Amino acid sequence: MIYKTNICQNCQASFVPIDGEQWCDVCIKEVKKRHNVKVPPVPLQSLIEGRSQNNKMTKLSEFAINYEAPSTTKNISDLNSVSTDLDLIDDEFEFTDKVTGEVKKVQQKVIVVEGEQYRVPNSVIGQLKIILEDNKELKKFKVKKSGTGLDTRYMLIPLS
Repeated sequence: MIYKTNICQNCQASFVPIDGEQWCDVCIKEVKKRHNVKVPPVPLQSLIEGRSQNNKMTKLSEFAINYEAPSTTKNISDLNSVSTDLDLIDDEFEFTDKVTGEVKKVQQKVIVVEGEQYRVPNSVIGQLKIILEDNKELKKFKVKKSGTGLDTRYMLIPLS
């Protein structure tokens, strides 16, 4: 049997849900401890028995071979070339801040290429605007990315 995995909405760890949980056991325990939530203890044996009735074991190697990572938004710099004719889409997603535990919304611009979403940073849009002012015929470009986190920089390279 192959288990379906979820990605924890709090810490982004992969886990096998028992009853459709959105958070992994570690995060659930931390929230309960932080907010002083009392939960009646569950005998370990009943948990093991209940779990074994619902889920069957599988070998790690079998699971890994059949594993499909959850789809995520990629970055425009992952593409070899980008057409200026692609539609720019407003996108929004939520995540839980690991420090505060608050749900936050993030808005971003994306393009869709072959069914995959690619995030388009505002700095790339700004560079494209400058290039299009002098070269209105530009049809394709490439984006080079350097750095990580807050030090990420993008360089737009006109192709044709």
